[in-house]
Amino acid sequence: MIEYVWLIPLFPAMGFLFNGLIGRWCNLDKKTVSWVACSALGLSFLFSILVFFSLLRLPPDARAAVPDKVLFDWIVSGDLKTVIGYKVDPLSIVMALVVSGVSFFIHIYSVGYMHDDTGFTRYFAYLNLFVFMMLTLVLANNFLFMFVGWEGVGLCSYLLIGFWFERDAPANAGKKAFVVNRVGDFGFMLGMFLIFTHLGTLEFNQVFAKAHILDPLTVTMITLLLFVGATGKSAQIPLYVWLPDAMEGPTPVSSLIHAATMVTSGVYMIARCHVLYSMAPISMVVVAIFGAATAIYAASMGLLQFDIKRVLAYSTISQLGYMFLAVGVGAFSAGIFHLMTHAFFKGLLFLGAGSVMHALSGELDMRKMGGLWRKTPITFLTFLMATLAIAGIPGFSGFFSKDEILWQSFSSPHGHLLLWLVGAAAAGMTAFYMFRLTFVTFLGKCRASEKVKKHIHESPPIMTVPLIILAVLSVIGGYVGIPHVLGGRNYFHEFLAPVLGGLPEGVGHASFSLVKLAHAGGGGMDGSGANLELVLMVVSVIIALIGISIAFYLYILKPDVPKKLAKRFKALYTLVFNKYYVDEIYEASFIDSAKKIGTFLWREFDDGVVDRTVNLVAGLMLWCGKILRKIQTGRVQGYALGIVLGAVVVIIFLIK
Repeated sequence: MIEYVWLIPLFPAMGFLFNGLIGRWCNLDKKTVSWVACSALGLSFLFSILVFFSLLRLPPDARAAVPDKVLFDWIVSGDLKTVIGYKVDPLSIVMALVVSGVSFFIHIYSVGYMHDDTGFTRYFAYLNLFVFMMLTLVLANNFLFMFVGWEGVGLCSYLLIGFWFERDAPANAGKKAFVVNRVGDFGFMLGMFLIFTHLGTLEFNQVFAKAHILDPLTVTMITLLLFVGATGKSAQIPLYVWLPDAMEGPTPVSSLIHAATMVTSGVYMIARCHVLYSMAPISMVVVAIFGAATAIYAASMGLLQFDIKRVLAYSTISQLGYMFLAVGVGAFSAGIFHLMTHAFFKGLLFLGAGSVMHALSGELDMRKMGGLWRKTPITFLTFLMATLAIAGIPGFSGFFSKDEILWQSFSSPHGHLLLWLVGAAAAGMTAFYMFRLTFVTFLGKCRASEKVKKHIHESPPIMTVPLIILAVLSVIGGYVGIPHVLGGRNYFHEFLAPVLGGLPEGVGHASFSLVKLAHAGGGGMDGSGANLELVLMVVSVIIALIGISIAFYLYILKPDVPKKLAKRFKALYTLVFNKYYVDEIYEASFIDSAKKIGTFLWREFDDGVVDRTVNLVAGLMLWCGKILRKIQTGRVQGYALGIVLGAVVVIIFLIK
């Protein structure tokens, strides 16, 4: 089945073409459109599973050595030769499973959520195209083909975020996402150019095999430029500002973008390039610091928001910071592990938020919710499971992946106590704001209007079944990576070890062998190291429980206290509530400046130079036309006289 890996992205591409072309031309009914779109993703997910099991049957050492599936040559010019080819190894297949699986459930959910929308066909065409581009990104076997998927998800995010373009807010949010991502993509392109300039190839296997010839400065430049691209796609400081505004799109779109697709592409790219990053210690430190800073910074903004989707948006930015912290300290498998578990519980949280909106006629403000658990029990229970998972409560998937990141940030060769402290603090803040969200939304008294109260109801099965499936995955998804210190077996690390276990022969660097780390209980330590890991694990759980307890006290036992605290610390509250005024700073520093420069160029250069030059040339031609027009009288006598005079001049010239 490995030979048929190209079918995984092909099915959503066919779904896009069918619904985007035939569906719109023939005005197909919604049932046909939804069947085509969901079936395309279902087949993609099925073939991902089949390829996964085919790969699993191979010996561990052979899983990373599967030949790439090359369909045909793409760009061949001089020394540049690129192909349309797909890479089959444990890392790419894990990503394909996560992307196609979670996207499949989101497609099913969307059938119910978007059933009344007039753009139903267009929505599913865009959704299929988005998944096709993301699968292209994670399965590509070279940087240039990956960049096609990289740019493709950026384009699709613009289309989906601005889906309701009739309104200003979604249209502006789509443009903002597109422009901010272009900033990061410029860094990615420069990194690609450097790779090709120094190694003469963009194909992954050849790049990583030749990586040892790169000097430290060059490899540091390459990895930092690639990281610039990652900060845009994966919403890290300073290019995170597009993601909260992306909430203007349909809620399933938020789930798709924030859970398993676009925002995880930066983490995947760094994990794929772990050979290069492991040779650039400075870049590793930069990635870890930016990841830790983003984790706690975004968590702080999520503390005070009242828009249910924006709280989840800042949560996504924070969780992505955790993933970058992991890959920054060399724990590449831990970063991908958290990427997978995050796809389950964050996808569920967004779909749960959509179910709440469905019950409350589109309401987003938590202050107008409350008491929903009685009338929406399935939404409440599944949302609670996802909240427990993201908070890192033992037994849920987020506990295993988040704890591993915290442990590696402390014990790995690139780890540091300060990184662990920042990560642990962000974990406590996450537990607080997520349970604040759950308590205010589902518990207490219902604060909705009387008109809305009459129509509160549970979502239909086509929406609740995906919630239940993702809830189950949010619980059991982490058991493939049980820490050895708890007496379990980390199957996830063992599966990824052939790809992320160390550096290839010839690089000449100390390897960050995740296989060794896993078998030693993390950090390469045993005995006291294992005891320390247990202690830190208990501490992280206690921190999460403290965050939950504070949320319970402030929003269930003493709901008046938050208002009093807001008045007492008004300046701090205003600063955090307004997201540190970063958008306003960017507006004043970059956007307004760009507008002024554009206006100057328009009025002074375009109007003053270009238009005047064009008008001058036109005036000159007009003047010449007026002169020449005088000899075009239309009188035959004049033309005859001209001929005679001309003939006389010619004869005189010849006689002389």
